Amino acid sequence: MTGAVAALLPDGRLHLQHGPIDIVAQAFGPAEAVAIAHAAAARRFATVLDELVAELPALRREDGLVSGKIGRRMVAAVAPFRPRFITPMAAVAGAVAEEVLVALAVPGIARAYANNGGDIALYLAPGQSLTCALAVTGGMDRVTTRAEDPGRGIATSGWRGRSFSLGIADAVTVIARTAAMADAAATMIANAVDLPDHPGISRRPADQIQAETDLGGRPVTIGVPPLSPAERARALQAGLAEAEAARARGLIEAAALFLQGESLATSGALRALQQEVTDHV
Repeated sequence: MTGAVAALLPDGRLHLQHGPIDIVAQAFGPAEAVAIAHAAAARRFATVLDELVAELPALRREDGLVSGKIGRRMVAAVAPFRPRFITPMAAVAGAVAEEVLVALAVPGIARAYANNGGDIALYLAPGQSLTCALAVTGGMDRVTTRAEDPGRGIATSGWRGRSFSLGIADAVTVIARTAAMADAAATMIANAVDLPDHPGISRRPADQIQAETDLGGRPVTIGVPPLSPAERARALQAGLAEAEAARARGLIEAAALFLQGESLATSGALRALQQEVTDHV
């Protein structure tokens, strides 16, 4: 398969695109090191889609066997959430962002990020920080990560996003130690924000919308009516319980959940989710 595109944007960011994968990445440091980092990321990215396509049938299964680097990272990210249903595809965007980040982090680079459609992998040398501007319901949140913080991955999931969701969250943003872990956790927490018996929520089997989906015939959310304050609170509390359980197990650092103008956050989100302006991803 061919067709991977790598181009420098006018502001110095690196744009990587191949099929459905669309990444904006950037390394910070001396000009020579940045040029080397961007070239290395472009080379690695050129092979990413082929690697994923070769193992796609296995990646869509709960118990598929994979051998590629990205596939193994996906499998490791979803494993802690089993035996509940989750396939490696729940971590694909975060895992791809991580793979590009590894290529970016060459000697001399102080900071770097790879943003794969909102799933972000970060590299920070000692003393460094980055602030990511994230689009959430009703506006923007800024997530600042410092070198001393354990989180190096940020991901968002929800029924309004680009992937299917079993829940009704407009968005769930998660900070975790890796982007693949954040991706998997955001999926599970967003699924938990739900009102399973609400008659007004529209759902449809995933395989009737997309034939080759890893979700099979599981009903995914396609419409959510205006909910009462009590209904919003109940759905968010269900998601928060999932998020706090994941945090207690060390699977995430923090999470913020959004539904129809309401939001809840784990206790660990107070420091991580801030309104602060430094360098924006």
